[in-house]
Amino acid sequence: MERDSHSEDTLSTMVLENVKNKLIHAFRVTAESRGEARGPGCGARSPGIGRSQQANEELRRAQIDGAITWLRSELLEMRTQDLQLAQTLLGLNTEIQRLRRESFGGVEVQGDDQQ
Repeated sequence: MERDSHSEDTLSTMVLENVKNKLIHAFRVTAESRGEARGPGCGARSPGIGRSQQANEELRRAQIDGAITWLRSELLEMRTQDLQLAQTLLGLNTEIQRLRRESFGGVEVQGDDQQ
């Protein structure tokens, strides 16, 4: 079970990194297209605009990193809840089987061996 959890963590990390890279690329393309729409040479006339765009891109990256961190924590919480539910279901199944055996006085109940 530990190996499965580790491989799921690795897979989740890879998927989230892929999403992060796609978002960064999408924001970069959007920012570049806005710069081209202003016309060539606009950045050369006002170096403050270039710094502003760089600051905006860094802010977007920080927001993306924050969102990915939040998603990762939510996924880990969901996994914990999933494991707790699985344990509860296994416990309930065990208790149901015990009650069936008791109610039939130890007689083999048809269907017990299917689970």
